[in-house]
Amino acid sequence: MQLVDVSPSDYETILRLNREAVPHVNLISDDVLRHLHRESCYFRIAKSDDAVGGFLLGLPEKAQYESVNYQWFAARFPSFVYIDRIVIAPGVRRQGVGRRLYADLERVTRARAPLLACEVNLRPPNAESMLFHESIGFKEVGQQETEEGAKCVRLMVKSLHHGHQGDSAGHVAGND
Repeated sequence: MQLVDVSPSDYETILRLNREAVPHVNLISDDVLRHLHRESCYFRIAKSDDAVGGFLLGLPEKAQYESVNYQWFAARFPSFVYIDRIVIAPGVRRQGVGRRLYADLERVTRARAPLLACEVNLRPPNAESMLFHESIGFKEVGQQETEEGAKCVRLMVKSLHHGHQGDSAGHVAGND
């Protein structure tokens, strides 16, 4: 499986995978996807032959993005890369695609920001994603209800500078 930068020719497949992953990710339109692509600092797909096995979209701390979860991190961290969404195709789950995308994201963004940030649904629950993120070193720094209480998310960060993960997560959690 190769990791390659997204191009507009991939949008249809990305939108289909995204639709299939709702409610674990929010539904987005073609226009929103194009905007997020322009704002992104990382947007790659995992491809095997011509099949897309998944994608990961990361945004820098100064992106033009109105997401309440993105804004939560922007209000608390001066420098971060926000994982807006990662979707793995059902047929290739548990085959290391997510780990490869995250390892690549870390490699590409380590020099630009000290933290990765994301949220995982507590309501409706996304236990598989929660276990995955915890297994690769993400720690909770807060929780937030969204969509008028329909969703509750666990806000998480991972330090890209070894040895500082607990300091940054603990410091912010203590200030909420």
